[in-house]
Amino acid sequence: MQPIRAVQWSPTGDAVRIIDQRRLPGEYIERDLRTLDELCDAIATLAVRGAPAIGVAAAIGLVASLLPFVNEDPRLFRERARAHASMLAGVRPTAVNLPWAMARMSALVQSLHAASGPQLLDALRREATAILDEDRAMCNAIGANGLAFVVDGARVLTHCNAGALATAGIGTALAPVYLAHAAGRVVHVFANETRPLLQGSRLTAWELARAGIACTILTDAMAAALMRAGEIDIVLVGADRVAANGDTANKIGTYAVAVAARHHHVPFYVCAPWSTIDHATSNGDAIVIEQRDPDEIRLVHGAAIAPRDAVVRNPAFDVTPAALITGVITDKGVYRAPYLFTYPHG
Repeated sequence: MQPIRAVQWSPTGDAVRIIDQRRLPGEYIERDLRTLDELCDAIATLAVRGAPAIGVAAAIGLVASLLPFVNEDPRLFRERARAHASMLAGVRPTAVNLPWAMARMSALVQSLHAASGPQLLDALRREATAILDEDRAMCNAIGANGLAFVVDGARVLTHCNAGALATAGIGTALAPVYLAHAAGRVVHVFANETRPLLQGSRLTAWELARAGIACTILTDAMAAALMRAGEIDIVLVGADRVAANGDTANKIGTYAVAVAARHHHVPFYVCAPWSTIDHATSNGDAIVIEQRDPDEIRLVHGAAIAPRDAVVRNPAFDVTPAALITGVITDKGVYRAPYLFTYPHG
């Protein structure tokens, strides 16, 4: 079976191709995004999602969005490139990979101040491809660094989706699972359904079934009871931003899982690329939490499950304090408290 490619260049090289994750698991649909509006909408509506994946999508999509303007005045073209990058960087505020990728592309624009439009576009294309390739290599490195924690017979709890659908490669939190499976180890994943948009039941369960890895879906409130019963050996979750002190923002509900894991002495690991560590953010209190449309909670697939005028709070993420995290598995190594996040490791 072909590997999942959640985000990649289109075959024609003039668009970013994504799997439309809003349609899974019912329909598998790939979409090619060429315009700035298409890309912003896809990121905002979670057609493409996962911190690494949206960074890659934005980098490739930035190039695609600039193609129609490549022959305009070079000064105007550079201004347009910076404006497009700035708009993309602000679509979702919590995931650090999005502004990180756009800052990297913008820095290239700034450095090539004498380049023509075609020269600048070629350089941006190479940089976007490098970001894509690095993301795939990052996933493999996280998998290798976390493989020792997924022993034969491991029962792994995960929350949201931090697999291949959230990256350009094999995922972050699921990367050690994929490599353990490839090594012949028996692994059983328990996937929290992850309200309100069900990324666990819709996406994680779908991709694991596709890979032939055993998976059981849980409602979010079940996890603590399974830990108490001794049915969970390890928790692996992804991250959208890791503060300098190790506090971690991930999908809403992660904090509750971490609290339960600590109480029941279950190891709790965050799996994240080096680019997700935000050295400029001192702690979790400084992480901006995205607030989403209340109708994501009032409705499920268009059907009302709450009164139309019900007051709703819908934060997309919560912050898990570093004190509850056993370790952070990155592509550069495994880090434990105190989280200094220096590289080379140590």
